[in-house]
Amino acid sequence: MPGEEIYYLSVSELAKRIEAKKLSPVDLTHAYLDRSQRLGPRFNAYARLTPEIALGQAKAAEKEIQRGHYRGPLHGIPYAAKDLLAVKGLPTTWGAKPYAHQVFDYNATVIEHLNRVGAVMIGKAAMIELAGGMGYRFASASLQGAAKNPWDTTCWTCGSSSGSGAIVSAGLAAFAIGTETWGSIICPSAFCGVSGLRPTYGRVSRYGAMALAPSMDKIGPMARSAEDCARIFAAIAGHDPKDRGTVPIDKGAFTYSPSMELHSRPLRVGWITNAWKSIEPAVAKPVAAATRILKKYFSSVKDVALPVGPWEEAGNIIVAVECAASFRPLIRSGRVSELTDPLGQIAGYVNEHYSAADYLQALKVREIVQKKMDSLFETFDVIVTAAQPVAATPLTLNLETDLAFPDPLGGIGNICGLPAMSVPCGFTEKNLPVGLQFVGRAGDDFAVIQAARTFQLHSDWHKRHPKIH
Repeated sequence: MPGEEIYYLSVSELAKRIEAKKLSPVDLTHAYLDRSQRLGPRFNAYARLTPEIALGQAKAAEKEIQRGHYRGPLHGIPYAAKDLLAVKGLPTTWGAKPYAHQVFDYNATVIEHLNRVGAVMIGKAAMIELAGGMGYRFASASLQGAAKNPWDTTCWTCGSSSGSGAIVSAGLAAFAIGTETWGSIICPSAFCGVSGLRPTYGRVSRYGAMALAPSMDKIGPMARSAEDCARIFAAIAGHDPKDRGTVPIDKGAFTYSPSMELHSRPLRVGWITNAWKSIEPAVAKPVAAATRILKKYFSSVKDVALPVGPWEEAGNIIVAVECAASFRPLIRSGRVSELTDPLGQIAGYVNEHYSAADYLQALKVREIVQKKMDSLFETFDVIVTAAQPVAATPLTLNLETDLAFPDPLGGIGNICGLPAMSVPCGFTEKNLPVGLQFVGRAGDDFAVIQAARTFQLHSDWHKRHPKIH
């Protein structure tokens, strides 16, 4: 059986060993399953484990590799899928009581893509009910209860991809799939000390994924490193005729090889001066150290200010209106009262009261900020700031009142569909992870990955992991 260190190896390192036949996908799957059975409940990380699927896929991968049919870097690699992705014949609960027994008879496109490259699904990751679409006050807004942070189990993992963050951070799978409408990949990656990529809107198909706000929902990987995220993104990106929101064929696909980076362009980096009103001193310190690394390894790092405007307000209206439409049957039937969170039980009714005029006005604001960001990206390839202005928060915190701070970059990044990545950049005095966020122009996911990769080549924060006994 593999030793403890195996759980924290990157996808790239595991792939090398599997391809060289030094590591058995079946042994690796057993190891992650055993660990997940033992530790998953401690963190409320999983909606369910899928040992039958996992061992079937691992055995098939092992046979193919033995016969010389190696499909690439995800072949035989165990992962967890957020429980809003349909997996044929399995409950897909969306983290919410009204859907606890919902079963689809098809796979989400992302699951199909991962099946095609031979990845091994060991479970469905727990999540915030309805991905937080109805709003929520407490971390406990989930069928599984509050996801606990492996760095400190009295703290939360953040965002609706809460289980995905815990799974990667605790070494329960090699990677996980998360989703983001506003913050749900970037925030858990930062709080849990992992690397997470929010791709450009439309690069990854959402067919078979729960719709929250269809003009803002995105699916992306959470893993050990930026390079791992690039490899996973390459497997799941691409145009899909089943999702009309995906970008055209010529702009959808993504290919990645480390050698590509050797020939990549020098990046113009902008340090964002107005992303956060204030940053906790414990977070500001590691972020300042990270900027010194950036200045050393990128030839030009200049200050840049985000355009000022009602971007967050527009984003909130878009999410509220689209969410009310997505969950109309739930709201109208009154079954919304079955949700766990007190805010979730009522917010749907409030969201239904926005007018068409409000929504159209918000869409006009979106167009304005998209143009402003396009012109900003004439000068910069990537812009950078702290992923969050705070470290992981206590599980008991009222998120509505005590974790409410302006987030213009989250608003801009999500209503404009911009790619972003959070990578670990240090720790607070309490040993909680701090994340650094890179954001790029729509379609330029490669620049974001390249910047994050460069940072990780000159730091080792992403190699740290929590001590779990």
